Amino acid sequence: MKIISSIVEMQSYVRSLKQDGKSISFVPTMGFLHEGHASLLREGRKRGDVLVLSIFVNPIQFGQNEDLDRYPRNMEGDCQIATECGVDIVFTPTAAELYPSGFQTSITVKQISQPLCGASRPGHFDGVATVVTKLFNIVMPDVALLGCKDYQQLAVIRQMTSDLSMPVHVLGMPIVREADGLAMSSRNVYLSPEERQSALCLIKSIKAVRAAYAAGEKDIAKLRNLALEIIGSESSVQIDYLEFCSGITLETAVVADKDTLMVMAVKVGKTRLIDNNLLNEDL
Repeated sequence: MKIISSIVEMQSYVRSLKQDGKSISFVPTMGFLHEGHASLLREGRKRGDVLVLSIFVNPIQFGQNEDLDRYPRNMEGDCQIATECGVDIVFTPTAAELYPSGFQTSITVKQISQPLCGASRPGHFDGVATVVTKLFNIVMPDVALLGCKDYQQLAVIRQMTSDLSMPVHVLGMPIVREADGLAMSSRNVYLSPEERQSALCLIKSIKAVRAAYAAGEKDIAKLRNLALEIIGSESSVQIDYLEFCSGITLETAVVADKDTLMVMAVKVGKTRLIDNNLLNEDL
C-alpha cells in the first residue's frame, strides 16, 4: 500500500495509471475509520483496478465552535483497516497542501444544500463541495463511493458532479449500523455509556415511523409527531431537525410515499448525530 501526501505526486501517479488503462475507485473520508468506511472500501475494491482512500479532516466544512480540533484521529488504525480492505493508495494531504496561502475559490451548490444540515451549519456544504471537487481533480476517479448516512452530502455531491459534468460516477452505499441499530459514525466515540443508550431513540423512532407507514399511515404530521414523542422522551437529546422530504430533491414531502425520506439531526449531550431512512427501504 502506497501513502502519498503531495498533490503533485498523487496527480503524477494517477496519470501513469490512466495511461496504463487502469480504472480508479475512490473513497474520500476524514479518517477514524470504522466498519461503515470498510464497507465502502470493500465495494470500491470490486469497482476499480486501483482503490484510493483519502484521509483529510477538512477545516473549511467545520463551523465556529464545532469539533475540528477534537475530531477523532487514528492514522495507524486507519492504515490497518485500509490494508485489510485492499487499498492501493492512501492520500493524506495536509490543510496547507490543499489550501495554500492565497486560496480563494469556493464551490456552492445552491438549493439542495440549503435545508436540513445546511440551515443549521452555514457554509458547511460549500466546504464539502470545495474539498470534494479538489479531491476529484487530484485523484481523477472513475467511481467514488460515499455512505448514505450523510444523505444530504451525497445529494449535494451528486448534484455538483452532474452540474459540472465531472466524469465520475458517485455511488451511494447503505448505512452500516451497530448491532443495536445506531448508525456507525466516527463521532459515536464521543458518547458516554448513558448517552449511547439515549442515542438509540433515533433508530427507535425510525422503526416506529416505518411500522406506521407500513400499516397505511401517510399523514406526515402524524408520522413526525410519532417520532418526536419517542425522541422527546430522552432528556439528554435535543432535536436540530426532524423532517420528511423527497429522497430525490430533498423538498418537503406533503404526503408520505415510497420515495419519502425521514431525516434527522440531534445533539446527544454535546455530540451531533444524524440518521435517515427511506420509508420503503430496508434497515
